[in-house]
Amino acid sequence: MAKQTTIAAVILLFWGTALGAQQPAARPAPLATQQTESDEYTRYELLAPETASFKIHYEVTATTPGARVYFNPIRKGSTASNEDVYDAMTGEPLRFEIVSGAEARKDPLMSVADSSGSYIKVQLARPVPPEGQGRIVIVKTYQDPKSYYREGDTIVFNRGLGIKRNSVVLPKGFELVGCNMPSQILSELDGRIAISFMNAGPGEAPLILRARPDAQTGPSAAPHPFTQTRSWEAPFPGETERERLSERAHQDRDIVYFLQQPESHAFNLYHDYTESRTGVDKYLNVVREGSTVSNPSADILDTGEKLSTRLMTGAELVAAKIESAEPVKPATQIVVIPFPPVKKGQSIRLRISETYSAPGSYRLDGDELVFDRRLGRPRNAVVLPVGWYLTASAIPGTVTQLSDGRIRLDFWNARPDSVDVLLKARRRVRLPDQSR
Repeated sequence: MAKQTTIAAVILLFWGTALGAQQPAARPAPLATQQTESDEYTRYELLAPETASFKIHYEVTATTPGARVYFNPIRKGSTASNEDVYDAMTGEPLRFEIVSGAEARKDPLMSVADSSGSYIKVQLARPVPPEGQGRIVIVKTYQDPKSYYREGDTIVFNRGLGIKRNSVVLPKGFELVGCNMPSQILSELDGRIAISFMNAGPGEAPLILRARPDAQTGPSAAPHPFTQTRSWEAPFPGETERERLSERAHQDRDIVYFLQQPESHAFNLYHDYTESRTGVDKYLNVVREGSTVSNPSADILDTGEKLSTRLMTGAELVAAKIESAEPVKPATQIVVIPFPPVKKGQSIRLRISETYSAPGSYRLDGDELVFDRRLGRPRNAVVLPVGWYLTASAIPGTVTQLSDGRIRLDFWNARPDSVDVLLKARRRVRLPDQSR
């Protein structure tokens, strides 16, 4: 989350003028001194126990503006093999080589690389755009008997995981009998059991999994198709079975709210979204009731390309014969963002930026700032306006201070439902000798 906070701070220098936010005067962004990345996700597929090996699919986004290469460290104690690297946007393989830590340190952005280690040096498909991203997928196999081993007829996967979003897939025929991290338990299409979790804490997750060879194999092990059935116990129309059993950690939608001064009831936001469905050529952002939207813009983060946007009502959407995945009322606002149709095996990552006004969600109550809004993404963040300090947060979150003094809260929600965020804040009192 610290990496994401850094990215948000840089983006705000642009937003202060482009969206009319009440922010301090923009200063030139400092040049990057170290390689940066975000949105890491790792999938471990445990191979036959006697091999002590597991296949890794590592998704990572290079975020250093202008970078043409990316370095991925090879973990000490693991023997790596069968490496492949792909560009996530096109699905095409990328050139790479294994280099020593000493060689990696020759790159100015890798001056703190471990000289005794080894790295996968990846040639990116295109330079990272100034406000964009370079998404890659690294596939490799590790052999590590200290992390993956047997204890009698039980297999153990015991590994500290520094990446914050992870899943581990058991070998065929094994059932999960122990897991020390709160996790989703899901079934692969072939019946293998997957364990998935998000770790919002500051350190690595000390994951320990135990499994035994008592599970079904073959066609009988495959899960039943998910349905649109909703929870019969929910006091309101809850999520469908399909939504509840989707992997939360791998979902790639995240959103950041930048609160303007509370008298305005307004906040800027951006939400990032990856589209990988073949043939899809537009994104519809349906504005919830009680909110109005203005200043919509959109970018393809992979290339930096600016996209056109169109603000429509529900009635106009129907008249244009554009289908929405959710019911819309005639007066509902919808931001329509067309883009080139997604080709098979490819994807694009979009950043949609908007300004919202929502008096019911964001207001001034006497001398207190109040932000009260349901947030549905797995990863959500809220940045207080200049000059305010946090006094209350109903939902647990992590708190950081940006370089300009503003407070940012991150809410990571591993559950397949929304969180009702309620924040309160008061104006800061500055002493004469304080610099900001």
